Amino acid sequence: MKRFLPVLLLSMFLPVFASAETTVYAIYDEQGVLLTKVCAESSEGDEYISQNNQHYRIRQVDPGRRTAIAVHLGEADMPDVSWLAMEDGQPVASIGQKKIALYCTHSDESYIEGDGTESVEGSGGIYDIAHAFADSLEEMGVDVEVSTATHLPHDAGAYRRSRQTAVELLKDRPNAIFDIHRDGIPDPEEYRTKVGNQEMSMVRLLVGKSNQNSEANMNFAKQIKAVADKTRPGLIKDIYMGKGTYNQDLAPRSLLLEFGTHTLPKELVLNAVQPMSEVVYKALFGGVTGSAGASDVTRGNPSEKASEETRPASEDSKGAGWSVWLILGLAGGLGLFAFLSTGGRGGMQKWGRSFSEMTGGLFGKKPRGRQ
Repeated sequence: MKRFLPVLLLSMFLPVFASAETTVYAIYDEQGVLLTKVCAESSEGDEYISQNNQHYRIRQVDPGRRTAIAVHLGEADMPDVSWLAMEDGQPVASIGQKKIALYCTHSDESYIEGDGTESVEGSGGIYDIAHAFADSLEEMGVDVEVSTATHLPHDAGAYRRSRQTAVELLKDRPNAIFDIHRDGIPDPEEYRTKVGNQEMSMVRLLVGKSNQNSEANMNFAKQIKAVADKTRPGLIKDIYMGKGTYNQDLAPRSLLLEFGTHTLPKELVLNAVQPMSEVVYKALFGGVTGSAGASDVTRGNPSEKASEETRPASEDSKGAGWSVWLILGLAGGLGLFAFLSTGGRGGMQKWGRSFSEMTGGLFGKKPRGRQ
């Protein structure tokens, strides 16, 4: 019996070791050119939008070699963000609340250079990224709630446990909710970039295709990438739509953000926080009325109602009402003045005809020939 005890113990812990194993798939185009790598199991039907906005769909997967082949679908249909050019000349529209929620499904995720290890039992270095992201958004006037709940262990059940966290955060009706992660790709060069003159990490946007909000979530991801491409080119690595839900079925503006990878220095990841917060702010709240504004996370996607004013309709109605009363008051005052100055009813009739002509028939009888 003693001989079999080590084997028994090993079999008990084997699932834990297996779940911690990094699974990285290399994705190639049909000509054999490497497109990207993902720290997840690729599946047929997964979609990928590259940094230069080329759209691919995976059609063949080799689990043994951990490779996938993707067919090129053409250039991705990205949203129009030309309103950004007018942003400096117009104030941000008043759209009511500005709330964002953040949480970390994989609570242990950390950075070797900065945290000393890639995994911390408890609150890993990923929470530092989430808090820095929140601080930057709050400086721009956004109310940010960061959940410090942990969802260990880092296994297949982590998303089930973090779902309760997401549900609680959504009760406050934020404009968007983000699950903050770091990637597990061994090569740090996959994420290293330079935006402007500053070296930093890229950010990958991950969308779950197995939920009813996948289209809205993809539209939201495209909106963020389009804004970043215009204002911070090189910041967004790409968009990957993989199997699973990632709890994104809970809200149409829900995304998973991969801030670098564990082999990239944490300092470079922190450098990406401020520009990323600016991009998210502009993608959500815009700089021009009706461009990309959002009310709360439960209402459609950010590209909907793009031509509508973000000012509430009730405010427009109040403004129109005051205009009508002002005109009526002016007309009444002029009428009283005419009555007193012309000496009675005959003068009033003359003044009435003149006033009708001046207003194009809006008040009084319409002038002849303009009906």
